[in-house]
Amino acid sequence: MTLLLHETRTQLRLYWRSRELAFFTFLLPLILFVLLGSVYGHDTIDGIRGSNYLEAGMLGYGVVSVAFAGLAIFMVIRRESGILKRVRATPLPGWTYIAAVLTATIAAFALNAAAVIVLGRVLFSVPFPDRWLSLILTLLLGALAFAAMGLGLTVVVRSAEGSSAVVNAIYLPMAFISGAFFSAHSFPQFLRAIAAVLPLTYFIRLVRDVMLHGQQVWHRPGDIAVVAAWGAFGAAVALTRFRWSPAEG
Repeated sequence: MTLLLHETRTQLRLYWRSRELAFFTFLLPLILFVLLGSVYGHDTIDGIRGSNYLEAGMLGYGVVSVAFAGLAIFMVIRRESGILKRVRATPLPGWTYIAAVLTATIAAFALNAAAVIVLGRVLFSVPFPDRWLSLILTLLLGALAFAAMGLGLTVVVRSAEGSSAVVNAIYLPMAFISGAFFSAHSFPQFLRAIAAVLPLTYFIRLVRDVMLHGQQVWHRPGDIAVVAAWGAFGAAVALTRFRWSPAEG
């Protein structure tokens, strides 16, 4: 346990030292929340005040930005630069390293989520959530599931140079189609059909049900099952095909 805690602190320091990664995965969701909230925060979306609706969506954007995109990008970069191969050659157990990376990622997302909630309260008068336990469980489920998918995605990204392009091409359209920024009810039918299979759609729905409608997370077993199934799929891919060495060729 001591070794895990030490490695987790190391991973957190490495995350914050990577200024570009920290900006695009941690700060960008906060900036977008402020900008979009300033534009239509006082409007009404699906019968809900715009800033309240947007805050829940930005928690979804935050989890896919930090836990999915950020994790996938820096793990590919570390693999292709030979860092993971050197780690594997040290006495540090592989599972401890991966567990520390996941713990640091979840901690970074927890800070991001707290910042979104505080900004919503201070700038847009969004009330604090009533169902704190359900919200924490929902955010933890999302962080674990999308982190697992991020690890799984590293299997198909073969170069450090292309990691940002590939990951951005996946998570940015997913955030838009899943309704992180706007209501998906106004989207064309083909976009709604795509959204119906995306895990972020169900995660954002869970967050909005808990934050905006006062529901308990366990009242939405279908949404939980979809998010968990996607996470399990990502974990299965990572467990069977994760590579510690750079791709050949």
